[in-house]
Amino acid sequence: MATIRQVADIAGVSVATVSRTLQQPERVSPKTRARVTSAIEQTGYKPNLMAVKFRSGKTHSLVVLVPTIANLFFARVINGMQEAAAERGYSLLLGNTQGNPELEAEYVKLVQTSQADGVIQLRAHNPFASMNADAGALLPMVNACEVLESTAFPTVTLDNQRAAKSMTEYLLSLGHTRIGLIKGPNSSPLTQERLRGYQQALASANIPFDDALLFDGDFTLQSGFDAAKKMLTQPDRPTALFCENDETAIGAMQALKQAGLRIPDDVSVAGFDDIAFSGYADPPLTTIAQPAEEFGHTAVSLLVDVLNGKIKKAPRVIMPHELVVRDSTGPAPTTCI
Repeated sequence: MATIRQVADIAGVSVATVSRTLQQPERVSPKTRARVTSAIEQTGYKPNLMAVKFRSGKTHSLVVLVPTIANLFFARVINGMQEAAAERGYSLLLGNTQGNPELEAEYVKLVQTSQADGVIQLRAHNPFASMNADAGALLPMVNACEVLESTAFPTVTLDNQRAAKSMTEYLLSLGHTRIGLIKGPNSSPLTQERLRGYQQALASANIPFDDALLFDGDFTLQSGFDAAKKMLTQPDRPTALFCENDETAIGAMQALKQAGLRIPDDVSVAGFDDIAFSGYADPPLTTIAQPAEEFGHTAVSLLVDVLNGKIKKAPRVIMPHELVVRDSTGPAPTTCI
């Protein structure tokens, strides 16, 4: 059976360096880490992982709480997390919580019982809220995407209000004055922030806000389809639809086409997120692009830094956005049909 000494000899490093690579890979240079990993593979060395955990006090596992794995944007964020976690020597435990606080609390117990080191939460809820935490101490958590206002943990988010304002301003620049908005869930901070951006752009253009142009949704294809059907019943329907995510927009486009409307000649449609399907929709979807994979990378890096005591004050990281113009938007029609 291979020993840690054999691994060290082949890698040309000390036994302590091999041990450090197994326990705290982030403290070892990528070049040295690669040599040690190669030597482990050559020798077939199998470390006693329980002993490593006992000595280091860490599992090198992170719990990711995702409201729904069916969301394509979250899938991209998780992909970024996996890449970053592997680079830092961590593995991910994925919890598909459906936004259930009780289920989230069960996953948090993995940290409380030292079966995982920390949590990345992808919705605006603190699963540690019931814990007795030290005042001023950072929780072993990062809140990403849909976030709370908190100084207890780092957050990674987008300026959703500004992004929604820029999309609304773009539609206004095309001559649209009746712009419908298909929202996300009313309980989501994302929904409220994007609504404020929409309202701000209208106010800047001196266009009165009309709540008849708001349609409920839940970030799904079906909700977009249903909301667009409802929109079509209005006597003075919008000439443009801004949807708070791309899946909603793609569902809305399907309903509009079934009704015989042309996109964008009769109705312009815009989304938010720039998921992979957006560029292949018919027509390709104008949207707000978010750096989803970078959300994941940043969240993991921040959490590992928290766990290693490198962060004492919770940062709020604002990720960039980009307006991506495609063929689903065009000048406002002179008449509505």
